[in-house]
Order: sequence, then C-alpha cells, then structure tokens
Amino acid sequence: MLTIFATTETIQIIQEIIDAEFRLNELVSVKNIDLLIDEIGTNYLIINQEEIKNPIHWSNDAPPYLLANPISFEKNNLLAIVYFKLNNYEKAYEFAENNAILLTDIDAFNCLQHSVAMNVDTSISPIESFQKFDIYRHWHNLAIKSYYGETINFVSVYQIKSFYEKAIDLAPNDEYRALTAKHFASLLLDVEELENAEILLENSINKAISDDAKYELKNIQYGVWLKQLGIPYDKNLLEKIKNTLWEVLKYYEKQQNQVQIALLLIDASQIANISESFTESLSYISRAVDILRTEEIPELLANAQYRKGVLFYTWAQNGSVQFYKPAMESYQEALKVFSYDNAPDVFAEIQHHLGVIYSEIPDEIKKKGLWAAISVSSFNQALNHFTRETHPFEYAMICNSYANALTKYPPSVKGDNNAKALGLYRQALEIRSANEFPYERALTILNFLEACWYVNHENEQEEQALFDEMMVKANEISQLTTDENLLIDAQRHLYKIQELSKLMA
Repeated sequence: MLTIFATTETIQIIQEIIDAEFRLNELVSVKNIDLLIDEIGTNYLIINQEEIKNPIHWSNDAPPYLLANPISFEKNNLLAIVYFKLNNYEKAYEFAENNAILLTDIDAFNCLQHSVAMNVDTSISPIESFQKFDIYRHWHNLAIKSYYGETINFVSVYQIKSFYEKAIDLAPNDEYRALTAKHFASLLLDVEELENAEILLENSINKAISDDAKYELKNIQYGVWLKQLGIPYDKNLLEKIKNTLWEVLKYYEKQQNQVQIALLLIDASQIANISESFTESLSYISRAVDILRTEEIPELLANAQYRKGVLFYTWAQNGSVQFYKPAMESYQEALKVFSYDNAPDVFAEIQHHLGVIYSEIPDEIKKKGLWAAISVSSFNQALNHFTRETHPFEYAMICNSYANALTKYPPSVKGDNNAKALGLYRQALEIRSANEFPYERALTILNFLEACWYVNHENEQEEQALFDEMMVKANEISQLTTDENLLIDAQRHLYKIQELSKLMA
C-alpha cells in the first residue's frame, strides 16, 4: 500500500489521476497533508501544487538509493513514482519514459533491489551547476551502488569510502547526513574498522535528527559493540549493548517491523547466552524463530535455528548435557539451508560444534563408538574449511575441541587417543601465542596437561620428555592469566608433577 499526503487544492487532481488507472485506487490512498503527523508510514509521498517530495526511507526493506527531491508534479511523473513505490517497474518505466533522470534512477533502484549487474562509472563527477542536494545524492548514490550493487566493474573499498565521505560533507542537513552515515558505518563494520564506525555513529546520533534516524543509527551502533566483544567478556560493554538493543527493539515494535524485531531478538538471545542467562536467551530465540517462520523467510529462519543451536550447545557445555540433543536438532535444521557451497563459514562452524556434541552426547556405551566416528567426520569437515593458512584462529579452536573430543572417545584399536590429542593441542598452541591469545593459550595448556596423565609411554625417555614439557607449560599459566579458577587448576597439575617427580627420583 502507498499513501499520498497532499494539499487541499491538489487532492482531487491526484485522486482523478489514480482513479483513471485500473484498480490503482485499491493500492493507493490520498489523504490531506494535515494527517501526515498522525498517519505517517514507511511508504508514502508528499505532494503540493508543484512538487512531489520523497521522504527519507529509513527501513531496510529497500535500497537506500535517493531519487531527485523534489520532482515536478505532473501526471506522468506522479504515476511513474507511484508504480515505482509499488514495485511495478514495467509501468514505472512506461510513465518515466520522457523523464531521463527519473528513468535512470528507477532503473538503478530496480537493479539494486533485484541484484541485477550494473556498470558503475566512478569517473563521472556532478556538474557544478547542480543544486546542492543533487551533488550530495550523486556521491551518496555512487557509494550505495558500489557497496550494495552487483557491479560489473571493480570498485575498491577505498573508493567507496571516499564517496561516502564526500556525500557526508555535502549533505544538505543532518537528517540526510545521518542516512549516509548509517550506510557508511555499515561498510566500516563489514571491513572491521570498528573504531572509525563508532566515532561516526556517535557524532551522527548527537545531531538534531529524527527518532527514525537515531534508532537506525543505534541499530548499527550496538552491532559495532557486539563485534568488539571478546573473551573474557567486558561486563560494561555487555550492559551497554543490552541497553541499546532494548531501545532499538522497542522502536521496531512500535513500527511493527516484524523482521527487524526477529533480528534483534536473535542478538538479544546471543547477549543473554554470553551472560549465561540461558532461559532468557531461549525465550528470545524461540520468539524469533516463530516470527521468521510466520514471515516465511528461509534464510533468516535458518540463521535463527543456527543461533538456537549455539544456545543449546553453550548451555550443554555449562553442565546441562540434556541440551546436546536439541542443539544437534537445531543445527541439523540450519544445515537444510546452510550448505558448504552457499555458506561455508557457517557450515564449518556447525560441523565443529556437531563434532563436540557427538563426542559428549549421553547414550549407551555400545553406541559411543558410532558417535565417535560421526564426530571425527564432523571435525574433519570443519578443518577442511578452517585451515591453518586461511583461518588460523578458528583452526586452533577446532584443534582444541577435536583434542578434547579424542580424550572422550572409546579406546581406539589403532592408537592412543590421548597421544593423538596431545598432537592437536600442540598445533593449537603454535597459533595461540602468549602475546596474541593468552587466555585461550591458558585453556589449551590446561587441557593438554589433563590429557598428559592418561598417555601410554613406550619408554622412559618419552615419559621424561613429556614430564619436562608438562612442567614448563604448567609454570607458564601464571604468566598468561589472573583467572583464579585457571590458576587453581594449574597449581593442581604442578602439585601432581612435583609428587611424581619425587617418586621418579
């Protein structure tokens, strides 16, 4: 549906134009401009005697490409824009035929919306005689086409950033500046220039802008903070994310934007999961799954199932092993959409977690061998993608998990599982250096030490070499972390090593 808010003297003219088109009045309503404040929606136009004005479209359901604003009010321009707003491009092209600028803009929007390949000419600059808004929208649209479009020619990130910067400098007011800043910040988030994104968003939010602009910017802002989270988690940052997320969620609930609500609930579930509020997390993700199932968006629903799997997986890892089975089921639902071909990172991460689940899931002893075989297959699929050369951090994490799983498999007739585990722990430790990943290194060392006690040695020389390695690694823990629990665990190993040393002496 589309609403046109018009001045009193133009309402009848507009209504006659709409009524003359077959059944168009079933999709378009014409109202007095006095009702604009009370009945404002996401799909509307404003018309006075001479001009058609396109309001800023803040929601994410359409490309943020800007048409000329205003556009002269006459029949063909009006119908071209009306059909364009209703996604009837065939009719929009027909009525825009004699307006070259409008026709070009509608075609660019169509290409963006439907991922049609287009050539982006980055060498063209706006003519000096252009109005200020047209110069601004030239650079804004160039950035949007380069960033979101399927471009035939290559446009570098450096160039796209320069287009956004020019647009922000030339924006006619703070509202348009905020619009460009929102999408520039999204680019900076994608390329992980998090500090620059944070500064840009903070500066834009502090301007005199509408609520729509403020909450759309805050939606990106908490995403930047979310990406800054790392182990061990910063409680102050978690609280800041949670508060901002709830502000944005209330805004979208007021807008009745179900898809955005679902996306926010997925993130709220993640934050609650990190905070170990598992029941709260489950309520958020379950609501998101219900919304996305109703909205019939398979890709987003699969992502919600993936996140639900992560929740159950984490919950099970924290001692509630009964949640391994629902974690497995949620991951398997997600894999119906996320294959290795279309989402290799997600596919490999799910395989990593499934490898852990199959090694931990409670079952009869006689079935443990079968689960172990499936677990090995899952870990190998994860390592086929997350290789040491391409994804060193993920590779180390999977090696650590795979080694942990090996210590839980039934005894192997083809070798010592604990000895194999030590090899994988060592590979993880080669990447988890003391300088870059001290906390993760401490965890891996403690896992390594635990497995060492169960290794079968072929001779005393091997036993002594491993004993010496254990001593060095156990002493290293105090240099890596101040975590009291980890230090206590390290001290336990050191005590056992000292006692063993006495016996060996």
